Amino acid sequence: MSEVDDLVAKIMAQMGNSSSSDSSASATSTNNGKEMTADDYPLYQKHRDLVKTPSGKKLDDITLQNVVNDQVDPKELRITPEALKLQGEIAANAGRPAIQKNLQRAAELTRVPDERVLQMYDALRPFRSTKQELLDIAKELRDKYHAEVCAAWFEEAADYYESRKKLKGDN
Repeated sequence: MSEVDDLVAKIMAQMGNSSSSDSSASATSTNNGKEMTADDYPLYQKHRDLVKTPSGKKLDDITLQNVVNDQVDPKELRITPEALKLQGEIAANAGRPAIQKNLQRAAELTRVPDERVLQMYDALRPFRSTKQELLDIAKELRDKYHAEVCAAWFEEAADYYESRKKLKGDN
């Protein structure tokens, strides 16, 4: 197994440990305890009642006419953490745990302003950040945005970049 495979396996194991309770709690509160499976995909077609906008509007309220009449704010077109978690549950039950982990990270990032997300991802590019800068981002994600899965990802990246000499000043 390559070093990249080892890193991915470690991150997946950590994310599974830190977010399993969050995922099940969300599923229970959002879909009355029914476990979502591949048969529930696509969620927006099969369970329209579970898909809501960030302000809680129903999916059926998002119509072209309502958009034209300025009754729908563009922010209403964003996906919610709940929808991402449900999609992740569907993916996991369909045998796609890696997709579930990606959707869990995405759900956490909905709480982070877009501009900051772009800055954080730019910091992940090789030779762009020091180890401490990556660890500071992890702390910010954990403390400010309660994004445990993403924080662990940045911590793993900091260690990995250090071991591979990919940090700022290493080149």
